[in-house]
Amino acid sequence: MAQDYDSPRNKDDDEESLQALSKGVQDTSSDIDDDENAIAEDYELPGADLSNEDASVTVIPMQGDEFICSECFLVKHRSQLDHMTSDGQPVCKECAA
Repeated sequence: MAQDYDSPRNKDDDEESLQALSKGVQDTSSDIDDDENAIAEDYELPGADLSNEDASVTVIPMQGDEFICSECFLVKHRSQLDHMTSDGQPVCKECAA
């Protein structure tokens, strides 16, 4: 819609449009607050008490082609083996670097 900026303005129209804008801003702000609260409920805070929660994790035993690095104590595939220490302990490529 084209508007003639040189024409005289009607004060009542300006006040009505300002009231409509402020009402619209108030309506959208309450929607935003509800969304933020819903999102915040899904997050766990560090140090939260999780004693009532049950964890269901399937533990897979170490496979024959895997080893535990003596430096980082992670289970690695044998393709990640860099060397054995003098004690016979395996060291992965990442720890050897």
